[in-house]
Amino acid sequence: MSTLEEHIDISVPLENAWDCLHRAETYPRFLNGVREARSAGERRAHLDIDAGGREQEFQVEIVDREMEKVMTWQTTSGPDLAGTFSLLPIDREHTRLQARFEYDPGTIKETFGGPQGFAQAVAIERGVRSDLQQFKELVEAERKTTK
Repeated sequence: MSTLEEHIDISVPLENAWDCLHRAETYPRFLNGVREARSAGERRAHLDIDAGGREQEFQVEIVDREMEKVMTWQTTSGPDLAGTFSLLPIDREHTRLQARFEYDPGTIKETFGGPQGFAQAVAIERGVRSDLQQFKELVEAERKTTK
């Protein structure tokens, strides 16, 4: 298994970011490749993914450690993928989102296509950074419209 860790600082209170992470319908707005997402029960989400030009469906199980503001996820169908989102307060108006993504490089190649080896790691890192930036823009924009 390979692991990638990235973080981004967001100009919203921790609760705003936590709430957005738990609204599956927002996932297509910040996760590249997710065409549609919906809750499938209290601890599950169903994702329709465009994976290298092929449509796939993933089921994801979500486990919260709410007191710590940590959300872990694991696919229960589709490729074996897992990750963690941890929210850390910087101050009352700023939050750090730390993302950890665990994957098997061979599974990523089979599922999504694209490069292998170092080029694959760079592409995944760039994708995760892009997703975090899009999440930041989404929650900060939502915050401005609710003020």
